[in-house]
Amino acid sequence: MLELSATRDRFPALARTGDDGRPLVIVDAPGGSQVPDTVIEAVSSRFRAGASNMDGAFTTSREIAEVVAAARLAGADLVGTDPERIVFGQNSTSLLFHVARSLTRALGPGDEVVVTRLDHDANVTPWQIAADERGAILRLAPFDPRTGRLDPAAVVDRIGPRTRWVAVTGASNALGTVPDLGPIVAAAHAHGARVLVDAVHLVPHAPVDIGRIGCDVLLTSPYKWYGPHAGVMWVHPELRETIPIAKVRPAPDTAPARFETGTPSFEAIAGIGAAAEFLMDQGVAVLAATERERFRTLLAGLLEHDRVRVLGPRDLEARTPTVSFVVDGHAPEAVVTHFAQHRIAAWSGNYYAVETMAALDRPDGAVRVGVSAYTSAEEVDRLLAAIGRIAG
Repeated sequence: MLELSATRDRFPALARTGDDGRPLVIVDAPGGSQVPDTVIEAVSSRFRAGASNMDGAFTTSREIAEVVAAARLAGADLVGTDPERIVFGQNSTSLLFHVARSLTRALGPGDEVVVTRLDHDANVTPWQIAADERGAILRLAPFDPRTGRLDPAAVVDRIGPRTRWVAVTGASNALGTVPDLGPIVAAAHAHGARVLVDAVHLVPHAPVDIGRIGCDVLLTSPYKWYGPHAGVMWVHPELRETIPIAKVRPAPDTAPARFETGTPSFEAIAGIGAAAEFLMDQGVAVLAATERERFRTLLAGLLEHDRVRVLGPRDLEARTPTVSFVVDGHAPEAVVTHFAQHRIAAWSGNYYAVETMAALDRPDGAVRVGVSAYTSAEEVDRLLAAIGRIAG
């Protein structure tokens, strides 16, 4: 377990107070976490040292190259891979649109792509658009709306000889569900298909080893794991040099730079490296254990209220510390407005999990809160008290 006060002291945003002088309760980490001192310093120091592009002979340009190399190494260490397989982008959604179109250029009429209704729309719509352009078929695997669980068989049953790609979440950003990816990856590869895993919501909350997952492409977003707004992608070496990428002619033809169109935010890349180092220094497993204890109290408190309905898993197994819920008689937006009046930051809506909320028959979405490395027991108590006031 972490020594929480020392961890919280590293996040300057947590020192902010409301009009009543009390600290803000920030439980919207599923939509983006706060950043620690080392990430702030990495970004700001890069600005202070001077701006430049890469591949120049002068000092600042060489420094930028060193920053990028260090960030690739830290990102690779975080997910257990080679730094030359780490790609940086504006965000995971942009990377998914870019790479899905490229990955599916070989699709033809009758070919198939399998996605799931548990996924963020960034891992659904890019594939739908690409399939429509190629005359291919998009197959949508359901999850159980009663439990929020994705049965691997529901995906495996949709994989066949015409399947070319399977796109699946590593963890639901709406319900916190962590699917069992093993049978899905195995079935896809047995049919000669490739697998892309959206690990945006998984990496902040569990140790990730790409080799053990066995996928072909994996994406994550540093701003969900205490870093800046950006995207990170890993591509299997068999694909990274052969995927046809739309790029300008002078751009490099070798990975990973061939995927990184235009000049990236080198300041953000410096922050990515620092965020990955923060996670590894703290220990992802240690962070996960700390979060689990805070979340145990939160989930139990929600389940105590007759007028609060938890969506998705109602236990701690195979899930991240994120939960969506509704309060009878109150629209989700009204609930988070009530929270805001008590200096609590949370979200309502569908959080871009469009298919998920449709399967749950929640056109107005739900309330979502989440525990992170810096969430305190007092914050959980304040949140539950606010829920009690509105739920009665």
